[in-house]
Amino acid sequence: MQTLRERKKQRTRDALLRAAVELFTSQGYEGTTVDEIADAVDVSQRTFFRYFAGKEEAALALEEMSVARFVAAVRERPPHEAPMEALRQAVLDSWYSINEIVESVVPLELYLRMCRVIESTPVLLAAHLRRSAEIEEDLAQVIAVREGLDVDADPRPRLAVAVFSGVMRATERRWSTSADFGVAEMRALTSSYLDGIGPALLGAWREA
Repeated sequence: MQTLRERKKQRTRDALLRAAVELFTSQGYEGTTVDEIADAVDVSQRTFFRYFAGKEEAALALEEMSVARFVAAVRERPPHEAPMEALRQAVLDSWYSINEIVESVVPLELYLRMCRVIESTPVLLAAHLRRSAEIEEDLAQVIAVREGLDVDADPRPRLAVAVFSGVMRATERRWSTSADFGVAEMRALTSSYLDGIGPALLGAWREA
């Protein structure tokens, strides 16, 4: 259980993050300053930097929260599941709990708008892709441990994660260009893309 001090710090961080996302989505990432974010919460710039290293960290914070829950979900999958099935079920089964984590800070619609800001802002997209590469390595390590493998001696964990991440990246790009996609539609799209991995990689694409 959090102490009173910890709850107060969490409320301040959430307020700063909410203000940052509202400003980034309304006036653009480049057009928003740290001072504006701090002023929106009626705190000092120094207080902002106690919680975030800078604008970039604040812009990617909701993504970080979502990813942390997903990686934890992969670790929690039953050991008998094959690696790709564990990844698939982790993302689909944790879908709504991830949304709840996001909605504890901002409305989901605002989060989706922030995802589009990330996709359309070169510096944020570059940072997002760098972080995605780090997450892929974390997931490969998790899969290797599950399977009792040495991740540096056996390429399969990294290959499985690379394929999975490619599918997730394809869904991200689809979301970012489809303003009418709701939560249920996005989950269904993700599921259909993941189900298509086998046929896409192993099956013939043309009819005989």
